[in-house]
Amino acid sequence: MDITLLDGGMGQELVHRAGDRPTPLWSTQVMIDHPGLVGRIHADFFDAGASIATTNTYAIHHDRLDGTGMEAQFVELHAAALKEAHDARDANGSGRIAGSIGPLGASYRPDLHPAPEVAVPVFTEVVRQLEGHCDLIILETVSSVAHARDALAAARTTDLPVWLSLTVSDTDGTLLRSGEPVAAAREVAETADAVLINCSAPEAVTLGLGIVQEFGRPFGGYANAFEKITDDFLKSKPTVDALRMRRDMGPRAYAGYVMEWVGKGATIVGGCCEVSPGHIAEIARRLRAAGHTIV
Repeated sequence: MDITLLDGGMGQELVHRAGDRPTPLWSTQVMIDHPGLVGRIHADFFDAGASIATTNTYAIHHDRLDGTGMEAQFVELHAAALKEAHDARDANGSGRIAGSIGPLGASYRPDLHPAPEVAVPVFTEVVRQLEGHCDLIILETVSSVAHARDALAAARTTDLPVWLSLTVSDTDGTLLRSGEPVAAAREVAETADAVLINCSAPEAVTLGLGIVQEFGRPFGGYANAFEKITDDFLKSKPTVDALRMRRDMGPRAYAGYVMEWVGKGATIVGGCCEVSPGHIAEIARRLRAAGHTIV
């Protein structure tokens, strides 16, 4: 079976390698303070076997930049992230680039998602920065049906393939983080070219995939390796030092979950936060050993 192997968690890799204290800008500030580091991480994921570089644009939204002194750098930050991805892909000689669009407001906070008349134009502005520079758009950590609807409405203003990636409750993978059933996103997801589940516990991704595999679209997952999403992280302007890495989710353990998803028919897999190039290398090894082809 042909499998698309995504990369892993760019934001956490940046935090670990830069050694700087995380800020609410997540991984955006690092591109200014440590130019070239994003590209080196992209390169490491390609070397590990990933066939996709996901752009470091997840958190480049006007609402994230507000109050940081970087409000005027919206366009420049997107350009910097895209250059890092392109340079790594060119050096690798192959691979695709997925333009990442994260949630408005904050991750895991569907209550902060604005009304459609606000959200769709804001998402569309990001799409304009990415189109022409990516092979596909990936809408990440989508926590509600409203978020899915608005992000897809914006992404569908391009001719690029669009992948919708939902995030589910860590304690019940059949529910979005909004509390809505994952199944409630089925109608909205009909306009997506693939449906994924990301940035949730691997166990929850497994449950969620049992639902999205019925959506009639290519599907897959890429989990995080956090212990849990803490209350502190759900506050205003959070930083990732409010989260802790799971000690039981090394490359072999994580790859076991991924191979289970592939066994269910998933054709797009990879990793999210705290999933390193070492994790991706182990997934690539096991996919090839099982006779799959990474595309």
